[in-house]
Amino acid sequence: MKEIILLKYGEVVLKGLNRGYFDSMLLKRARALLKGVDGSFTFEYSQSTLCIRGSENADIDSAYSQMKKLFGVTTVCRGIECEKDIQAIKKAIIENGGRFLKGAKTFKCVAKRSDKMFPLNSPQICAECGELILDNFKGLSVDVVNPDVSINIEIRDKAAFVHGGGEKGAGGMPAGSNGNALLLLSGGIDSPVAGYMISKRGVAVDAVYFESPPYTSESAKEKVISLARKLSEYNGRMNLYCVSITEIQQTMTGICETKLFTLLLRRFMMRIAERIALETGAQALVTGESVGQVASQTTMSLAVTNSVVGIPVFRPCIGLDKEEIVVRARSIGTFDISSLPYEDCCTVFTPKHPNTRPTEELLVNEEKKLDVEGLIERAIQSKTCIRIG
Repeated sequence: MKEIILLKYGEVVLKGLNRGYFDSMLLKRARALLKGVDGSFTFEYSQSTLCIRGSENADIDSAYSQMKKLFGVTTVCRGIECEKDIQAIKKAIIENGGRFLKGAKTFKCVAKRSDKMFPLNSPQICAECGELILDNFKGLSVDVVNPDVSINIEIRDKAAFVHGGGEKGAGGMPAGSNGNALLLLSGGIDSPVAGYMISKRGVAVDAVYFESPPYTSESAKEKVISLARKLSEYNGRMNLYCVSITEIQQTMTGICETKLFTLLLRRFMMRIAERIALETGAQALVTGESVGQVASQTTMSLAVTNSVVGIPVFRPCIGLDKEEIVVRARSIGTFDISSLPYEDCCTVFTPKHPNTRPTEELLVNEEKKLDVEGLIERAIQSKTCIRIG
């Protein structure tokens, strides 16, 4: 008998003739996630399940934890591999049932017999294993509708797997399987969640951070770097581009209408982000905006910030309220980092009474007061890149 990890695929199984591409992307990311885990691991794919076997010294605990971050997997199971023999299966249940059934009051057995040559059919396997559990683990009863734990017995081509149902996986599509995008990453709560959500759809993400020294500190930058590191745990290696927009903000002061500062700055950010995206091969931009959350996120405001770029802008949080975004931030581990008290560049120059019903004409007229192209070029020249992950 050997302890294994089983990964159950999600919508990847629906990809038809393109299935091989998605399988290879998922396997590549699985290998990357296990790169820093003690021991060596082998991978074997069979019937919408990826079986991971570790060497004798492998850290199965850490490997299991890492696999829960793997996009493309709906369920992560930690189980036992044994011979395709009912007595070997029963032995695996006796020796490991304590941890599979820990804290449970009800259970059911679920058998899947891929090898039709196995002498017992699925109902017979369930009956024998269920009786074994009732005889050896006291205080349990059978509940086939809503059990606390399902004991799964899978009869495969080469071996049998026994596990306790596993935990929910990250879901989505394998990282990098659906192109590339550039995330406008601030130190706030929303943009990291947006980055995670678009990564979950298989989009590989790099990020751009707009800093404003001396108005923003190194601590604010380190906060964003920490957020990028957390995202890279799911997304994989990423580039974080840091761009100074201090000159843009200082130039607008005293020249442009104060109530338009935020929108003018957002238009500069979008233009700069698009230039970086096109230079680096990204096909879209990603922001953490949610309709109506702040003045710059009314439908009119979003329209005038969108109008300055020609590539798609994805807003995964667009229909979520703040509470929903916070719940997601907590679940992926970014909330505590985002809550650190370091201001980003947007809050430093935020007007007290921003315009919530802007028009394209109004903003274009304001931009005529500025050397837009020159300011963009000089901001891009300030760009530095930090490799994350």
